[in-house]
Amino acid sequence: MLRTKENTVIYQIYPKSFQDSNGDGIGDLRGIINRLDYIQSLGVDMIWITPFFTSPMNDNGYDVADYRAINPLFGTMDDFDELVDQAKKRNLDIMLDMVFNHTSTEHKWFKKALTGDPEYMDYYIFKDKPTNWISKFGGNAWEYVEHLDKYYLHLFDVTQADLNWDNPKVRQELYDVLNFWIAKGVKGFRMDVINLISKPEIYEDDLVGDGRRFYTDGPNIHQYLQEMNDHTFGRHDDILTVGEMSSTNIEDCSLYSGEKSNELSMVFSFHHLKVDYRDGQKWELADFEPKKLFDLWRLWQTELSEKGGWNALFLNNHDQPRSVSRFGNKEYHQESASLLATATFLMQGTPFIYQGEELGIPNTEYDNLDRYKDVEAINYIKEHQSNLGNDECLKVLNERSRDNGRTPMPWNLEDNYGFSSTKPWLDFSLAEELIPASEQMNRPSILTYYQALIALRKANRAFQTGTIRFIDSDHEHLFNYIREDNNEHYLVLNNFSNNNYTYPLTTEIKKVLFSNQEVEYNKDVIEIKPYQAIVLQLI
Repeated sequence: MLRTKENTVIYQIYPKSFQDSNGDGIGDLRGIINRLDYIQSLGVDMIWITPFFTSPMNDNGYDVADYRAINPLFGTMDDFDELVDQAKKRNLDIMLDMVFNHTSTEHKWFKKALTGDPEYMDYYIFKDKPTNWISKFGGNAWEYVEHLDKYYLHLFDVTQADLNWDNPKVRQELYDVLNFWIAKGVKGFRMDVINLISKPEIYEDDLVGDGRRFYTDGPNIHQYLQEMNDHTFGRHDDILTVGEMSSTNIEDCSLYSGEKSNELSMVFSFHHLKVDYRDGQKWELADFEPKKLFDLWRLWQTELSEKGGWNALFLNNHDQPRSVSRFGNKEYHQESASLLATATFLMQGTPFIYQGEELGIPNTEYDNLDRYKDVEAINYIKEHQSNLGNDECLKVLNERSRDNGRTPMPWNLEDNYGFSSTKPWLDFSLAEELIPASEQMNRPSILTYYQALIALRKANRAFQTGTIRFIDSDHEHLFNYIREDNNEHYLVLNNFSNNNYTYPLTTEIKKVLFSNQEVEYNKDVIEIKPYQAIVLQLI
């Protein structure tokens, strides 16, 4: 059966933390091969693997030095070819993560640019004077090169130089990269911060912000994505693509993912993952208010659907703290994890499951700032430790750091949870509620709930291609919606609180289809327990 955005479920792997096969404390491609049976058992269709290309690893692979070579840390090209082959035998496809907004400053193109070669300087964005734009990782977004007497743009780390997409040679180089991997059997691409690639004609200071309004969803973005589609994956009917969209809007996302736009299959948007940011600032902590999450889900589900776009459904990835810690309740850990999955993955869109999410992995809860490895966290410590002190920095990072989502997978009860025969590259021994995969198989658990939820979605067309209609509730902690397709009608009830609620039944129930707890109801009302998710088939 042809993979489509409607019928596909995607599992994300952060290879450095998935499975170590050679005892160096770092996960690798062969480790993924060794766990393909586990991935297949989940019922997913495609594996998205974050970058494993040649890289100095200043940003854990998102600083690519060679798009066509495997970082020896992760294995060889033969390992990758075997991974594609072994995955195909299990009816699994591979999605690669392409970082096309910038390259590492160790890339041969940038090294040639540093020699003053005008051809390769035009591969990047060099200017005589900088603007006041702020890097996503802190500090000014421009770096001075003394011997050239020019500044280059880096919207992220100083070692990640932004590419000049206005140069047709650059675009063709990147299209050739995509076609190289397509020829190797890759069936999906995730495009890193792809909506930032089109920069403005005029570079000027931002007097009211950090500069993002000048380069987000830029002037030529749709032209460039359509061109990329035409030259690469658009020539194939079996390739899925998803764009990571930074600080974007619904209007542009409807074009990025619209059927008639010929750009991408779907979009990642992140507004719903800022609901616990105070004043929209990542490092400013605020209590989670479920209604803010519900309102954003409703908005993006409703308006993107009306405009012909398509959502990627997710709460977790390698850049996010663990959702069960952010939006759940420690006293209801298993219920919280299964509730979050149900509410998210039965909406309209393509589900993305991030490694360990199906095990209910929580945040790290480090007790020492030295344990943090991520460049963003390290920059935060440098900038704020003297003002806030160690305890306050720890509090913020334990909730916000990307390291929370990058701790190794716990596979069994052996040393290092079976991830590696030696000390892992990132510590994960302090997290509470860490129940390894071996202890969750073949018994009621978060893992087996995920397996059943994926099977439920695949068995019912309404959850794949059906419409969605949201149901108002008197209770601000209830998130309810109906999925419909022809004669299929399903009501999904989700209680994001530790209170019991009664929900009035205005339509006759045909069947209780699914729940993470025992369901109690009569013809008039249904009882919804704390952190309970219920799926009802309606007459």
